[in-house]
Amino acid sequence: MKIGIIGLGLIGGSLGLCLRDMKLIASVSGYDISKENEKLALELGLVDEILSFNQMKEKCDMIFLAIPVEAIISTLQNLKDIDKNTTIVDLGSTKAKILDECPAEIRQNLVAAHPMSGTENSGPSAAFKELLKGAVVVICDDEKTDNLHIKRAVELFSYAGMKIVFMDAKRHDHHAALISHLPHAISFAMVNSVLREENRKNIINLSGGSFSDVSRIAKSSPEMWTDIFKQNKVNLLASISAFKNELDSCINMMENEEWEKLKEWMYDARVIREFL
Repeated sequence: MKIGIIGLGLIGGSLGLCLRDMKLIASVSGYDISKENEKLALELGLVDEILSFNQMKEKCDMIFLAIPVEAIISTLQNLKDIDKNTTIVDLGSTKAKILDECPAEIRQNLVAAHPMSGTENSGPSAAFKELLKGAVVVICDDEKTDNLHIKRAVELFSYAGMKIVFMDAKRHDHHAALISHLPHAISFAMVNSVLREENRKNIINLSGGSFSDVSRIAKSSPEMWTDIFKQNKVNLLASISAFKNELDSCINMMENEEWEKLKEWMYDARVIREFL
């Protein structure tokens, strides 16, 4: 098969590296709105060639959309004339709005997928071949996608060593808000609060593993995460509210010097060690 990847950053570039090693792939073509990204992707061997958007539509059997979620929606509008046998795979972190706004002409072509994988780094130079190996990829509302396209996507994800989970798009967005999007909101908030209270010298000298662990994802792309927060606003606001309730409980226990109760509250959280 001939593969096209639109968006040559961390996810798209890593996918390109992975796919180029597969025997069932004839070629991997790339396109990015940034010509610098295209040049770097070629230099790093993330793709075999660079094509224009229209060339990719004509040449490729599968087109992956590894771009911010708002850009996925606008790009789908420009794929309305795609051949019925061309598979489109969106790799966005939200799903319901993308599927709601997908043009009816190509809904049967679209595989709505979310690879639960990434780092705080971005751009072609952040890509590496093992990023997707062992990661879960969620495929949403597959019953509305033609079987040909589902089979292709499942085959490639399986060859990449990914674990495939099928889920309703609205359930996905609810779960992703709690497990993926909320931690990013917390990280951005924590870093901004520390930056307002501390100078850089103290942060550098005193930050240990805990601060580094929580602050790591605050280095992520603001452009990408603004779009995600926008598309999954309702679910994320509910998740933030639940988190604030837990913080309020912590505050109340400390103010009332309920230290044993506070300890039990911490023990409750340690349950996570049993399955992660």
